[in-house]
Amino acid sequence: MDVPSSTREVRENHRFDEAALARWWTDAIGPHGGLTVRQFKGGQSNPTFWVHDGTRAAVLRKKPPGKLLPRAHAVEREHRIMTALADTDVPVAKTLALCEDASVIGTPFFVMEHLEGRIFWNVQLKDLEPAERTAIYEELARVLAALHQVDPAAVGLSDYGKPSGYVARQVAIWTKQYEASRADDNAKDAHPPMAALIEYLPAHLPDDERTTLAHGDFRLDNLVFHPTEPRCLAVLDWELSTLGHPLADLAYTCMLYDVALPNVGGLLGVDFVATGIPTEDEFIARYVAHGGAEPRGDWPYYKAFSLFRLAAIAQGVFKRSLQGNASNANASMFGAAVGHLARIACRLVELEP
Repeated sequence: MDVPSSTREVRENHRFDEAALARWWTDAIGPHGGLTVRQFKGGQSNPTFWVHDGTRAAVLRKKPPGKLLPRAHAVEREHRIMTALADTDVPVAKTLALCEDASVIGTPFFVMEHLEGRIFWNVQLKDLEPAERTAIYEELARVLAALHQVDPAAVGLSDYGKPSGYVARQVAIWTKQYEASRADDNAKDAHPPMAALIEYLPAHLPDDERTTLAHGDFRLDNLVFHPTEPRCLAVLDWELSTLGHPLADLAYTCMLYDVALPNVGGLLGVDFVATGIPTEDEFIARYVAHGGAEPRGDWPYYKAFSLFRLAAIAQGVFKRSLQGNASNANASMFGAAVGHLARIACRLVELEP
C-alpha cells in the first residue's frame, strides 16, 4: 500500500469515528480488510481524506465540523452532479456511495474513486516546458466548454437550479455569505472595496440569461491530470455547482490574469510568449473554439463579480481559521486577500471605493 505524499495524519480537529466509518463501509461499499485513513494536505473547504480498505484506495469528502454558513459545503450536491456527469464528455471521478446520516462520522460525506494523477497548484506551471503549458491550458479550455455544452435535462439535472437570474442570485448569496463570515464589526475588518462592490454589482446586472451547468469554482487546481499526458482525468470540488451562467465560470477561471497570489501564482505579468501559457484572449478563443459561450461587452462585470465572490470565499476561510475548523492549516492568510481582490475588482469596472 503506497500512501500518497499529498496526505498527512488526520488533523486533530478533523478526526472522526473511524470504526463507525468501517461499519458503514461494509454495508455501503463492501467488505474490507480494515481502513487506513489519511487527510489530504490541500483544500480550503470540505475536508478530504484518502482511505484504503485493504484492496483499493478511495477518497472521502465531508463537510467540515462546527457551525457552517447556510447552503455551504454541499457534499450531497457534489455527489449528485458527479454521478450525473459520469457518461458525458466532462471527466469526473466515479462516485461510490453517499452518506447523508450525520450520526456516522459527524457530518454527511461521500466516497469516490481515487485517481492517480497530477494537480497543478500554481497556474504558472513552473515545472513544465512551454509546449506542455500550452497543452494543459488547451485542456482546461476544452473541459470547461464541454461542461457548458451538457444538456442538464439529458443527465437528470433540469432541477439542479433555477433557469434564470443566476448572476443576481449569486451576488445576493455571496453578499450574505461575506456579511455572515465577517470576523467582527471593528475597523480592521472593514473593506471599503467590498462595500463598494456590494452596492455596485446588483445595480449593474448584465442583460444576459444564458443558462448551462456551472461548476462555480472552475480553476486549474480543481482538475486532476494524467500522470504524464496533458489530459484531464477528473474535475473536482463541485460543491458550488448549479444551473448558472457560463461566462461566470469562464470569468472565474480568467480572473487570475489580473492577480498574482501566493502559492496559486496568478498570471499577472507573465511572459506568455516565453512560457507557452496563452494570453487571456487566446484562452477565451480556445474555449469558444471548443463550443463555449462567446463573451460580450459585460465581460469586465463577470470578472469583477468573480473576484468579489473569491474575496467572499476568502473571508469565509479566514473566519473558519479563527474558529479552528478550516481545512487548511494556513487558512489565516486568506484574511489579507479579501481587500486585495476587491480592489482589483473595483478597477476592472472603473469603480472608486
